[in-house]
Parts: sequence; C-alpha cells; structure tokens
Amino acid sequence: MNELYYKPKKDDHIVCWFSCGAASAVAAKIICDEYKNVRIVNTPVKEEDDDNQRFRLDVQKWIGKEIELASSGVSSIVDVFEKRKFMSSPHGAPCTAEIKKKARRIWEKENHFDCCVLGFTAEESNRAERFALNEGVNIYPVLVDKVLTKGDCFSILKKAGIKLPKVYYQGYPNANCIGCVKATSPTYWNHVRKVHPEVFKERVEQSSRLGAKLVRYKGKRITLSELPLDAYGEPMKDMRHECGIFC
Repeated sequence: MNELYYKPKKDDHIVCWFSCGAASAVAAKIICDEYKNVRIVNTPVKEEDDDNQRFRLDVQKWIGKEIELASSGVSSIVDVFEKRKFMSSPHGAPCTAEIKKKARRIWEKENHFDCCVLGFTAEESNRAERFALNEGVNIYPVLVDKVLTKGDCFSILKKAGIKLPKVYYQGYPNANCIGCVKATSPTYWNHVRKVHPEVFKERVEQSSRLGAKLVRYKGKRITLSELPLDAYGEPMKDMRHECGIFC
C-alpha cells in the first residue's frame, strides 16, 4: 500500500465520511464489515437531490449502523455564495470549505478517531494522495486499496438491492449538488439546463449578479448567461452506461 496511507489496526477508531454516493456507500460497508469501531458521518447539503437522504437510510439499513449527520451550521451553497461574494476559483469553491470541510473539522475536534475513510475509487488514487498530503489526518482509501472502481461499486449495490440516488439515473456523474459550481464544462451546464432548468436559472441569476464566470468554452471563461444552447465540450461521463446500473 502507498506509504502516504494508513492501514487501520484491529482496535482503531475509524470515521467513514459518507457523501450519499455509490462509492462512499460501498466504502462504508466494507470498513464496517472489517472493523468494529467505525462511525459513519454525512454532511447534508440543501442543494443535493432529496433522494440522496432516501439513499442514506437504505445504506444505513444495509450496513446495520447509524449514519450520523454533521454540520458546520451552514447547509446551503447559495447562502455561502452570498456571504462570500464569489462562487468558484482556481483553488476550489467556497461551499466545499464552508459546508463540508468546516463540518469535518468541527467533528474531528469533538471526537476521537485514529483514521478516516473516504470513497475514493481506484481511478481516483491521485485525489486520495492529495488528501493524504494536505489534510493532516490519517487516511485509509479502502476502495483504492482493494482496487474497486466506481463501476464495481454500482455492481455491488445492485447485487445488494440498493437503488442508487436518482441523480445518477438523470445522467449526472455523481450524487453531489445539482448545478455544482466546481464544474466548468459546457456539456455539464447544458445538461443542468435541460434536466434541472430551475437550478440553471438560479445559478445564472446569482453568477451574473456576483460576476462569476463558471464555464470554460472555446478556451475562455464565460458566464452561464452567455452559454449557447448547443455548446458542448468533452463528453460528460454518464453513469447510466456504467456496468452495474442497467446491465
């Protein structure tokens, strides 16, 4: 295993961060099957699809362990953008820091743990390494260690009879917020415009008012209001075509 990672000992206390996605669900199941001192924690975000919380409860029943909720006191990305007066930057989006990271830091200060588990899949080993280098906690990327891909996770959930969050079936690549401002692809944003026009309209209004150019098109940044209806870049990975959902 990569020397950046921590391999939990038998009696270690482990926190598994659950994002309401397929990968973190499988990571939680595996770690709970292999270790006894595990807590699973989710940080809800208002702009995620409501079906994410149905999925959380289904996974909770499958694992046989409560999935706790953690909060920074803020749950809406729209509120964060209004407070911070920007929506995205080369260093990331303020919603990640204000909602996800801050909630995790608060939880870490108040609770004892020896390492954390997140749902990085085998194809996301670079992300797992960056987390290990930058976050100051022991990380055990169990899916990377076991060489499980996102498609593998879909297959495992299908065999377990767990229905995936609705957004996967709507063509989104993950179960994050709808209208995620970290996305710059015109393909993604025109998909949002088609499937969730009310969300697209809200992002157009706020980004125009705050001066945020969220899309990269033909080599330059443009606003959502400038995005042509027929603008497409690289194909968006459509999870409906991954083995494990429909095959």
